[in-house]
Amino acid sequence: MKRGDSVKGIETSYRDHTCGELRKSDEGKEVHLCGWVCRRRDHGGLIFLDLRDRYGVTQVVIDPSAIGEDGAMARSVRLEYVVQVSGRVAARPEGMVNPSLETGEIEVRVERLRVLARSEATPFQIEGPIEASEDIRLAYRYLDLRRSELQRNLHLRSRLMKIARDTLVSRGFIEIETPILTKRTPEGARDYLVPSRVHAGKFYALPQSPQLYKELLMFGGLDRYFQIARCFRDEDLRADRQPEFTQIDIEMSFVAEPDVMEVTESLFFELFSSILGIELDRPFPRLAYRDAMERFGTDRPDLRYSLEIVDFTAAFADTSFKIIRGVLESGGRVRGLVVRGGARYSRKEIGDLESEAKKGGAQGLLWAKSTGEGWSGNVGSHLSDGELGELSRRGGVEPGDLVLLIAGPDRVTSPSLDSLRRSLARREGLCDDTRQQFVWIVEPPLFEIAEEGHALSSVHHPFTSPADEDVARMEDDPLSASARAYDIVLNGVELGGGSIRINRRDVQEKIFAILGMKEEEYAHEFGFLLEALDYGAPPLGGIALGMDRIAMMLAGADNLRDVIAFPKTTAAQGLMEGSPSDVNDMELKELHIKRLDNSGGLE
Repeated sequence: MKRGDSVKGIETSYRDHTCGELRKSDEGKEVHLCGWVCRRRDHGGLIFLDLRDRYGVTQVVIDPSAIGEDGAMARSVRLEYVVQVSGRVAARPEGMVNPSLETGEIEVRVERLRVLARSEATPFQIEGPIEASEDIRLAYRYLDLRRSELQRNLHLRSRLMKIARDTLVSRGFIEIETPILTKRTPEGARDYLVPSRVHAGKFYALPQSPQLYKELLMFGGLDRYFQIARCFRDEDLRADRQPEFTQIDIEMSFVAEPDVMEVTESLFFELFSSILGIELDRPFPRLAYRDAMERFGTDRPDLRYSLEIVDFTAAFADTSFKIIRGVLESGGRVRGLVVRGGARYSRKEIGDLESEAKKGGAQGLLWAKSTGEGWSGNVGSHLSDGELGELSRRGGVEPGDLVLLIAGPDRVTSPSLDSLRRSLARREGLCDDTRQQFVWIVEPPLFEIAEEGHALSSVHHPFTSPADEDVARMEDDPLSASARAYDIVLNGVELGGGSIRINRRDVQEKIFAILGMKEEEYAHEFGFLLEALDYGAPPLGGIALGMDRIAMMLAGADNLRDVIAFPKTTAAQGLMEGSPSDVNDMELKELHIKRLDNSGGLE
């Protein structure tokens, strides 16, 4: 439904039309409207009010002298008052048509007016450009929600959910709800824990995902499941992350990677076709994880532009430049980007680019400009003619180009060049904002070194199946093993990820052991899953798609908070209602919890 469309069943005791549906064809009709006053003009003899609801805006005209006691009330009406008006639809006088409004050809001549609720002066202006800080907007979210932009976004989100449901049901999926109060399991991020009142000292966990339950549904023969699932993760927040979020959760039996991808692509095709009128090209391209990291420095590459990372290491094989020589001797590489026509960049602009590179961990940025008269820059003047020639050959450098180099291990050069690449795309206007470039990132590593030290952790989760050819050797060389996993990325934003799951107990136990879990530990944490694997588990796989992120991309929003009705701040706080909040000692006692004193000890 578009804003302004007529809505069946909207009639109530208070209204028979919305503020967005009346047109010139309704001229002469008696109508009853309700809404918020979003604009008021007093022209002496006449009062003009713009009345707003979520469907649109209608101008109403009041002659106070012609409507008796209601006229005095009309003079008292202010912005954000909630009013009911009754009157007749009239065509606007010649020259007074407002083409920016869908109802701009008509107005309602008021015969009766009723104030349903008064309003204090609002803490920020609701109509027009928003100038309030985000904290103020979140503290008064119910006022922010009156803005047409947020209402459009939430309506889009509702449409997204319906299209997803209809599409999946049409393909044989059934919607099943899984528990919210569940068992804590070590899946990656921190769990939100809920103390049990009736089981002293024990806790439920809020689900980070329905992962294990949806696998068990497949073991139970349900074959095709989906859920619009609420999930919870107690982790640091960013613009694209919230402590509670919604995902479109999908699981299928008797499938391999192409089957899950096909269903996912069909879902995105329906979403973009129905909501944006865009027909996506299918199948989506696939890019191996290692290729993505090598060419773009990230597993979430924006492929709308072709600026790719170049490995220049071989050009410096015999270099005497100390900075680069030291990096190469320690096992690092020299990688970089070639900016076509970038020799025009000033030192200040290059300094700004260096700041971007440092966001990824680089200690500095080496650069060289190629001109018709030679080379310049903080590295260009230190290199031999042979090195400069090899630099040009490997990067296809031409006079007028700028070469940006970062030396170090891949864990530094990749994120630094990714940050630099995105900054250059903005500066050079390389992104085509009308283009929707999906890509599957496939064959990621199964394991990685955990941030806390030398232990291994799962790149996705410990229930992801290893590549068939890696099962036998992953105990001896786990970091070389690939996962049967896949992420879906749109314009540099990861929208979801999934995998083919393990359906053999021996393989699952081997994964747990590689992750450093002792038998008694994984038997305690995952005994129910291991036992289920003994009773015939089909080949299975699925995907979880971030519905908040999908809504953000479809709406063209910059922040997840613009597509969520009541979001949290980056500190995981609800400023409007004041969450999280204290609880009293009696409530803690019922939950068998003792309060910490100021020093961190128990009171």
